[in-house]
Amino acid sequence: MKVAGVHRRSLWPAPDRRACFAIDQRRLPHRLEVARLSSLADVRAAIAEMVVRGAPLIGATAACGIALQCADAVDDEALHAAKTTLDGARPTAVNLAWATSRMLAALLPLPLPQRQAAAWREAEAIADEDVAVNAAIGRHGLALLQALAAHSPGRPLNLLTHCNAGWLATVDWGTALAPVYQAQAAGLAVHVWVDETRPRNQGASLTAWELGQQGVAHTVIADNAGGHLMQHGQVDVVIVGADRVSARGDVCNKIGTYLKALAAHDNGVPFYVAMPLSTLDRRLHDGLAEIPIEHRSARELTHVSGRAADGGLAEVQLVPDGSAALNPAFDVTPARLVTGLVTERGVWPANEAALRAAG
Repeated sequence: MKVAGVHRRSLWPAPDRRACFAIDQRRLPHRLEVARLSSLADVRAAIAEMVVRGAPLIGATAACGIALQCADAVDDEALHAAKTTLDGARPTAVNLAWATSRMLAALLPLPLPQRQAAAWREAEAIADEDVAVNAAIGRHGLALLQALAAHSPGRPLNLLTHCNAGWLATVDWGTALAPVYQAQAAGLAVHVWVDETRPRNQGASLTAWELGQQGVAHTVIADNAGGHLMQHGQVDVVIVGADRVSARGDVCNKIGTYLKALAAHDNGVPFYVAMPLSTLDRRLHDGLAEIPIEHRSARELTHVSGRAADGGLAEVQLVPDGSAALNPAFDVTPARLVTGLVTERGVWPANEAALRAAG
C-alpha cells in the first residue's frame, strides 16, 4: 500500500540482514516512525508493546526474530528457547506460534552452519507469502462486494469494519481491508465506516490513517454507533479480521467484534471475517471456552494519548482516581453469527466441515 504516494510494506529486512525494520504503529497517525529491531529481545518487545500488531504481521515479525537469534546461537536449544520467548509475547493470535513453528521446522533438520542463511530465507518467504495470501483474500472479497453493490446501484457500498485489519496489520494489503483496496482498483465505489475501537483506538488512528493515505472514502464513528447505522440501513456489509479461528468457525477478534456481529445478525447485515488459513487453529473446537484471551494493562483504558493543540503528543487520564479497570483485548464471536470466512482459497461457511474442506 502507499504512504504519501509511495509504496510501503509494514515490515522489511535490513540489507545486511542484521536487523529488520517495522513501522512503529504506536506513533500513528501523528508521526510516521520506523523501529529498528536488531535482536530477539527487540522483536519480543515490539510484539508485546504493540510496535507491531495484527495477527499476520506478528507472525512475520516473529519469524524475523528467529532469524535474528541465529546471529547469536543456532543450536537446537537456543532456537527452542527463542520460540518460547516469542510465543509468550502475546497469547491470543495463533499466527505467532504458527510462524515460529514453521521457522523451527525449516531450521532444525539443517546442519548448524546452514541455519542462519536459511532462517532469513524462510522469514522472507513468510513475509512474501503473507502479501500473496492477502491479495488473494482481497480478490475473493471483491467478488462479494461486487455482488452486494449490484443490489444498490448508483451509490457507494457502505462497509463497516472494526479495529485495524488493513495493511498495517499484515505485511501488505491487509485482510478485512484487502477487498476494499481491490474494489478501489476495480473502480467500485466503497465507503468505510471506521469504528474507533477503544481502548487503543486502532480504528480511529490506524485504519483511518491508511484509508486516507490510499484515498478511500471513510468516516470514523464511535464504537457504539454501528448498531444504530445498521438499524437505519446505512451498513451494507461488515468485514472484520481475526486473531484466531476455531475448528468450528468461532472467531476471536478485537474486543467489541461480538457486539457488531449481534447487531448485524439482528438487522440482516452480512457479517464476514477475512482471514488467512494460518489463523485457523484446528486444535481448538469451542472458541469461547478454549481460545486464550489476552488481558492488557488497565492504563490503556484509563488513559488516552493524542495530539495536543501545540502539536505535541500528550496523554490524559479519563477516569476518576481509584476506579478499577478491566481490559480484555479480544472477544469471541460464535460461528452462528458469521456469514462467511473470506480466505485465500475462497469464501467458506463458518462450520467445521467447510473448514476441513478448505485445507
